[in-house]
Amino acid sequence: MKHGPFTIDPVMTGDFRLDGGAMFGVVPRTLWSRSNPPDEHNRIAMTMRALLVRTPERTILVDTGVGNKNPDKFAQIFALDFGQYTLESSLAAHGVAPEDVTDVILTHLHFDHVGGAVRRDDGRLALAFPNATHYVQRRQWEWALAPSDRDKASYLPDNYLPLRDAEKLALLDGDTELFPGIALHVIDGHTFGQQLVRITHEGRSVLYCADLVPMSAHIPAPYIMGYDLQPVVTLNEKKRLLDDAAANGDVLVFEHDPGMEAAIVTKDERGYRAAATGGIHELLAAGKDA
Repeated sequence: MKHGPFTIDPVMTGDFRLDGGAMFGVVPRTLWSRSNPPDEHNRIAMTMRALLVRTPERTILVDTGVGNKNPDKFAQIFALDFGQYTLESSLAAHGVAPEDVTDVILTHLHFDHVGGAVRRDDGRLALAFPNATHYVQRRQWEWALAPSDRDKASYLPDNYLPLRDAEKLALLDGDTELFPGIALHVIDGHTFGQQLVRITHEGRSVLYCADLVPMSAHIPAPYIMGYDLQPVVTLNEKKRLLDDAAANGDVLVFEHDPGMEAAIVTKDERGYRAAATGGIHELLAAGKDA
């Protein structure tokens, strides 16, 4: 879909499952299970949806999914499923080869967001996108090098140290307009130095929500993941984002929702809700007041 100078497409990289209670924090199972029924292990269905943004000058990938170099036990724990699509096959469907990617924006370095940036080639680690510069917030990078006991299982060094070793890592400090019309907004509730990606043309934005609003079921303000390091910070960050999105008609893209690609939100006396849902393309085409 063209959005001014940008061609924006979702890129499906694979499916997985995480514990439903962890995904919804203090929200009771009787509420979250209505829209996200768990399996026998209490895991809910999720996906890993990256974003491909192309301009005449650049081919930009936002996040990379979990990748396919994980051991069998890891794949079983998280029910990794590449039966429908992989990062490589989804990019190929858009006519993009790994060597074509000029830039990779990593929202943060948890394994389900960065794992596809590094592949295993004959037992050795290699960059999946060898010509790309990989952008990470400095605070997130430093946290990933020495995470807390609480979240260190989410950080697997093989997923990101090769970016530094290959000198394809660019560390950023705070909010920035990385390229004309492509801005990064730093938030800290989920992890320190997560960056959301906003693509704007003529006042209309597509906002990649990453793990601030990972699924449409997380639109209500109190629906916050148990994984978040600072849940009250997340609450305030969500309110600011959703207030702006409701006022401006932003298209919010959900990285982990298996059934809903994007939504336009509204706010009323009961809080925030999805006023229109569907694909990025149809929501942009429908206009701000869809």
